[in-house]
Amino acid sequence: MSPIISPSELKEVFQNPNLIILDARAGKDIYQNYLEKHIKGARFIDLDKDLAEIGENAAFGGRHPLPDIKQFAETLSRFGISEESHVVVYDDKNGANAAARTWWMLKSFGLQNVQVLNGGIQAAEKENIEFSSGEETFGETSVIKKEGWLLPVKNLEGVENELISHCSTVVDVRDAYRYRGESEPIDLVAGHIPGAINIPFSENLDENGNFLKPEILKEKYTELLKDQPQHLIIHCGSGVTACHTILALDYAGFPIPDLYVGSWSEWSRREGKEIAREI
Repeated sequence: MSPIISPSELKEVFQNPNLIILDARAGKDIYQNYLEKHIKGARFIDLDKDLAEIGENAAFGGRHPLPDIKQFAETLSRFGISEESHVVVYDDKNGANAAARTWWMLKSFGLQNVQVLNGGIQAAEKENIEFSSGEETFGETSVIKKEGWLLPVKNLEGVENELISHCSTVVDVRDAYRYRGESEPIDLVAGHIPGAINIPFSENLDENGNFLKPEILKEKYTELLKDQPQHLIIHCGSGVTACHTILALDYAGFPIPDLYVGSWSEWSRREGKEIAREI
């Protein structure tokens, strides 16, 4: 199953009893926006509460550390998700808000039939997919037992060791101005991890805000990474938009790379870690 689904393809499976749609929009007052308008049947999944276990100190784990796998299993049960479910996730930033993070977590949990809606909620509106408002009602499922995340992750020490040994390419997917250290709108310090290269996640999209076709993504990343170590570690600010690039790489047919969950929010806060700037 492709990790990306088009609005027209979603229309075709809209009545499938195994279909579960998740609204992964994030930001201020976003739940109120969900209540006002969402794809019919969509269940709201909260970045901070459902997709992360936020600790007291982002220097250890970053701003959006992964929740305990058993806690996430309880979350999936609450949303009525089973191993037979076909889950389609959307947000309003074409995966960059939290849809790609949701996709990564569901895949890493072991679910197979998971897709992100190309173009997000805006594309769904253009396709005249049915919308609704208010709360949605749905039943729970039995908790799926898992022992750990299945997709590869790296912690801060792992990233540091890979850079020292020059055996991995660390890709920072934040906007170029943040990477260069010109300014930092979210975290405390501007700059980047020394040795990391910058490929902004926005380059995964075309002029209409849709994912580039798989063959174009394949050609693009093959060229960008041709002189780099093949093993990839992807990071961003807090391990959310990094999943957008992981999704794009999977869509293009590359092996799924490692995710550095703590990302810049952890590295930049950890005492003694070097910070690079290009200004």
